[in-house]
Amino acid sequence: MKKWLANVYYSFPCRLLVLHLRSNLVLLAIWIFLVLFLTGSLAEKFGIRYLFLSPEYMGKVGFWSFFYLGLAFGALAMSWNLTSYLLIAHYFPFLATLARPFTKFSLNNVLIPVAFVLLFLISTIWFDVYYEYHSLSKALLNGAGFLAGIVVLVFCISSYFYFTNKDILSFLNYKNYSGSYFQKDDKQGMKDIPAMEEIKSNKNQMRVDTYLTESFRPRLVRSVAHYDPALLLRVFKQNHSNALIVQLSSLVILVVLGLLIEHPRFRIPAGASIFLLSSIVVAMTGAISYWFDKWRMTVLILLFIAINQITRFDVFNHKNKAYGLDYSIPPSSYSYHNLESICTGDNVSSDIKNTQQILDNWRRKLNSPKGEKPKMVFFCASGGGMKSALWAMEVLQKANRLTQGQMMRHTVLMSGASGGMIGSAYFRELYLRKQQNNLIDLYDEAYVQNIGKDLLNSIAFTIVTNDLFVPWAQFKKGGFSYKKDRGYIFEKQLNENTDFVMDKSIRDYQLPEMEANIPMIFITPSIVTDGRRLIISPQGVSYMMAAPIGIEIPSSVEIDAVDFRRFFGPQGADNLQFTTALRMNATYPYILPNIYLPSKPHIEVMDSGFRDNFGLKSAIRFIHVFQKWIKENTGGVILLQVRGYGRNKEIKSSDSQGVFDAILNPLGLAGKILSLQDYDHDTNLGFVFDILGKENFEIIHFTYYSKDEKREPSMSFHLTQREKREILEAIDLKENQESMNRLQKALSTQDVTKTQ
Repeated sequence: MKKWLANVYYSFPCRLLVLHLRSNLVLLAIWIFLVLFLTGSLAEKFGIRYLFLSPEYMGKVGFWSFFYLGLAFGALAMSWNLTSYLLIAHYFPFLATLARPFTKFSLNNVLIPVAFVLLFLISTIWFDVYYEYHSLSKALLNGAGFLAGIVVLVFCISSYFYFTNKDILSFLNYKNYSGSYFQKDDKQGMKDIPAMEEIKSNKNQMRVDTYLTESFRPRLVRSVAHYDPALLLRVFKQNHSNALIVQLSSLVILVVLGLLIEHPRFRIPAGASIFLLSSIVVAMTGAISYWFDKWRMTVLILLFIAINQITRFDVFNHKNKAYGLDYSIPPSSYSYHNLESICTGDNVSSDIKNTQQILDNWRRKLNSPKGEKPKMVFFCASGGGMKSALWAMEVLQKANRLTQGQMMRHTVLMSGASGGMIGSAYFRELYLRKQQNNLIDLYDEAYVQNIGKDLLNSIAFTIVTNDLFVPWAQFKKGGFSYKKDRGYIFEKQLNENTDFVMDKSIRDYQLPEMEANIPMIFITPSIVTDGRRLIISPQGVSYMMAAPIGIEIPSSVEIDAVDFRRFFGPQGADNLQFTTALRMNATYPYILPNIYLPSKPHIEVMDSGFRDNFGLKSAIRFIHVFQKWIKENTGGVILLQVRGYGRNKEIKSSDSQGVFDAILNPLGLAGKILSLQDYDHDTNLGFVFDILGKENFEIIHFTYYSKDEKREPSMSFHLTQREKREILEAIDLKENQESMNRLQKALSTQDVTKTQ
């Protein structure tokens, strides 16, 4: 037994693994990150694991998407072997005496890549069967596609090395100078390589008794003491040159793919892009370690500092812009004084009068033969990525159908965050088109499928192939030029998924809202600069900039929001692309780029969920401002709250904390931002209740609850088939059916002569 263990330990594959664990922890960290991504242990809420387990190509997940994923993984595996060969081959001089030394090194260095492949195949087969509802044969076919991609890539690179790499016999048959294997310059070059002295002195050479051949048979290692160390090193050096060519090819492929993001056929699965990027990181890390040896950490730190300093300059620091706005004219001054000049009594009075005209038009459309005052509905949808978009769409379709079209006719305002607002905006656009074209089936399931289509793959692909470099490709919108990045591809993919029905400017919604043909919509991204909210609407909404008391008693409360249309009027606010506004509202950190608006200093905006993830702030302030009109002209307010997740009522114990947990525990309150928002909203809803009275205010919740509390859908832009099915089935939950009955009852006394 002891001899058997010794044979295993001193085998070449085992010795390579030991050496990696001892000396190449930075390279191993890349594999660890990939494993954490694959298993969902890291960035699960972003849905990163879907990029590997459910890769999309041309809108489909199947053999070819897995094939391209396998190609990219093959590139990573080869880069791993090439870099390992570069860094540690000199520890094993016997390699240089073998035919095809790199091939044999790679075969013995596959323990880590093979372990990852096995984990990937197990994970993807389980994922396909459990989450995507694929048959086992379909799951196995996808796995075969992945393996086929690896085989093709490895075969191509191996063929290149077969015709270009030389072994020691090639050099023994080529003596130029009386027993000397090198020219003068070659010898000088060898002195510059750290491994040269180690080979000469046998320093750090590791004991290896056996290695695996191409036929995977063990063979004994022979002594190399009789070879010239310089000759052995030349074999390694020649292999290094070919390794550099292969690694540079991966970088070129990434750059070229980034230039072709416009064309769907070149948008390879995002997981493949991540594998390609990983192969480049492995190569760069290996190169720095090889040339700088013990100084590598210092060089890496200095490199990070240098990159940070260089990217301070605009040439190397790309800032995403709002499509449709004019950045060529002088920027608006973002100062409190300028905000006060917008939020004046005259502007507020004018905007209130304009909105009251919209409400009057809405009221006239709902005149009841019985003289009853109509209920006013506010639709508030929570954020939560694609999950919330699909849930909001499902609730809107079902609620409007079951109320015979009354829900949308009675809805005055839609507000919300992130995905919930995307789903709401899509249904509103379809509702508008229904009024213009009776051939549209507003309740067609195809629309639900459209809003549930993947957006994550295109975004992740563009991050890896384009945004990590300096984006320079441009496109034109509204007569202005902008750079293509992941923000651009998000809007393009969203338009493709929804048949370009929302490819409009906010100006295009001004008249339909004014005529009360569709509800108003407030899009409210958060301003990173100072925490205020940006209110985007085709109407003037200066009355939303501060609580009413701030207008009645100036300086009594601070202005906490910015009327986008008034503030950026000189820059063409009405020309802002509607999909850009939705993107501002859904800009989750790192996944989408923060947008920089044409102001001085820059207004930088991101996801509205950081200020109000439920859209209730907008609805509550609107009710506060127009409370008198509401009391005189309506039969009360129905506030529909559509949530992508329930409220967390579990109280966790902190009795068994460690010392570091106790230190960090007070900071944990900052991570409970959604719960804090809930408590704040409860207080404000109580305030609205006091204003309107018990008989005139009703709150109806539609909440998605996951069947598997441990595996809730991520807040990403991708959903599995299982997640889609569970979200659509959530409308049948007891709580939601009770809410639907309450909504039908509340609107049942209203005029139903016009249905959708």
